[in-house]
Amino acid sequence: MPGMVLFGRRWAFASDDLVFPGVFELLVRVLWWVGILMLYLMHRGKLDCPGGVLLSSYLIVLLVLLAVIIGTVSAIVCVSMKGTICNPGPRKSMSKLLYVRLALFLPEMVWASLGAAWITGGVQCDRTVGSGVIATVVVSWLIIASTVLTILIVFDPLGGKAAPGAPLGPQPLDSRESSQLLSGLRTAATGVWETRVRLLCCCVGRDDHTRVAFSSTAELFSTYFSDTDLVPSDIAAGLALLHQQQDHARSSPEPTEVVTHSPGPFQEADLDAELENCHHYMQFAAAAYGWPLYVYRNPFTGLCRVGGDCCRPRTADYDLVGGDQLDCHLSSILQTTGLQHRDFIHVSFHDKVYELPFLVALDHKKESVVVAVRGTMSLQDILTDLSAESEPLNLECEVQDCWAHKGISQAARYVYRRLVNDGILSQAFSIAPEYRLVIVGHSLGAGAAALLALMLKSPYPRVRCYAFSPPRGLLSKSLYEYSKTFIVSLVLGKDVIPRLSVTNLEDLKRRILRVIAHCNKPKYKILLRGCWYELFGGSPEDLPTELDGGDLTQPLLGEHSLLAHGSPAYSFSSESPLNSPTKYPPLYPPGRIIHLEEEGASGRCSCYPAARYTVRWSHESEFSRILIGPKMLTDHMPDILMRVLDHVVSDRAACVSCPARGGSSVDLA
Repeated sequence: MPGMVLFGRRWAFASDDLVFPGVFELLVRVLWWVGILMLYLMHRGKLDCPGGVLLSSYLIVLLVLLAVIIGTVSAIVCVSMKGTICNPGPRKSMSKLLYVRLALFLPEMVWASLGAAWITGGVQCDRTVGSGVIATVVVSWLIIASTVLTILIVFDPLGGKAAPGAPLGPQPLDSRESSQLLSGLRTAATGVWETRVRLLCCCVGRDDHTRVAFSSTAELFSTYFSDTDLVPSDIAAGLALLHQQQDHARSSPEPTEVVTHSPGPFQEADLDAELENCHHYMQFAAAAYGWPLYVYRNPFTGLCRVGGDCCRPRTADYDLVGGDQLDCHLSSILQTTGLQHRDFIHVSFHDKVYELPFLVALDHKKESVVVAVRGTMSLQDILTDLSAESEPLNLECEVQDCWAHKGISQAARYVYRRLVNDGILSQAFSIAPEYRLVIVGHSLGAGAAALLALMLKSPYPRVRCYAFSPPRGLLSKSLYEYSKTFIVSLVLGKDVIPRLSVTNLEDLKRRILRVIAHCNKPKYKILLRGCWYELFGGSPEDLPTELDGGDLTQPLLGEHSLLAHGSPAYSFSSESPLNSPTKYPPLYPPGRIIHLEEEGASGRCSCYPAARYTVRWSHESEFSRILIGPKMLTDHMPDILMRVLDHVVSDRAACVSCPARGGSSVDLA
């Protein structure tokens, strides 16, 4: 950090990013040089053949050229190791070395072309020499091709906007010229991100919803990344440092503020009842994923159990709408829930942007009509997730300030229209009028289920919702408080999704900027130690950072970036574009939250039977910061959540008097 400026434009790599690729190239070049030297010394007496003089000259010049390249790459590696992430001063000669290195590609390409021409021009020499020359030509072109590919990868489409001729001092934010520049650059950034998203999602349709999702996603990315000059390796180093900092704070003997209090007998009984309900309804949330999740959970028997139904035509009373391999999906749903065909009112695997698959079934065990909404499983679902701006909700209640995540809100409205306008719920309650309505979902489906429950609260006052691993950035504060009376959320461990919101991502960015700005070790050492720490653990006390410090004393952004100088974040102020009260206000998770929290240090792998969990009610403030750890993604997987729930519920049922410290400890043995 900042990104390198070469040929008058910024590139998506920093001057300290060349250690590992440089060492790899050095290894290849040195082995190559030694091989060519041995080839020449061992076979130079056999080069008196027709054309042998050319080959001898080719090998000698190639040895000299490789020696120069090895020296240049060695200098690049040595310079790249100097300094720290936010102190590129010791690496100021890097641009000149890169110019020299790139210039050496010209004679290398010429010599590789001549070698290819000579060896194919009928040179009749020793076969070993000919094969060796062919190998050198092939290796030369492979390295040249890999370099071209690397240049394409690190090419920044907006790099031309950060020309060296840009003024080096911060521009006043009220300047008309600065405002116009900032607006133009943000528009360009949004266009670049939209092009990237369209290319990534080229197989997704081009309807109105998709175009809106593309624009929303592009605007989110451009707004989030427009005020920093971070390169990908800076983010990786920052995450590694934050994980160690986080573990260091946890192991610190200093007292911490206690957020929760020990529950009374009524709360503990309520916790047991709701945990048992979560265990029961999680089966429906998992069933909504269809056969892929079922086969993943049962890798040896899943295909055998559902395979026979995949190609078998079936007529039944339920409706199947959209999607492929519908009978495979239904077979897995039956296996997961244990219900019969007649218990299903509607099953839909229609999947588009803002339109989620869902199922409606009669659960006779709990006497409920269950609506299960599927979570993220497709690019369309990801676009729904990334439509993160807020929009108002029109609810038939007295709650003020009703705002919600736009993409999830649109998906919930789609399911609402299907349930109400198509008469699906009316059909279900005509069969079982005494049953209550229960809405469930996991991940994206959990967010849609929570909003759907809010929409159906007025016509169905007894509605309940169980949201498994819901996204944090879902509801406004007032809706969050209102949802506590009929929505229960379940969160496992360090799951990142219940902590994921636009404001939390902004907080994560600030923490990354702060921790790398106070770093006193070069980036390559941070990354090496970070990889070792993630794989094998270690003492978090040996942090390669100076964590004690006040405000940042050096700029966090590139000196050649107009975006940086026109951005409020250049001075590290709290006025960030992402904190706009209209587009990205703070949002909260739904309902009361049950947290299955792993005791002690988090393991390096998903060995859940050896883990010990505390089950307790938690406040939303405990999920106001993204935690870094090896299980931050695996804790979100529905199969892992189901496995942990199985152990927790069975052990709590067998426990006569469990110790309570804000909850109950359960040993998953």
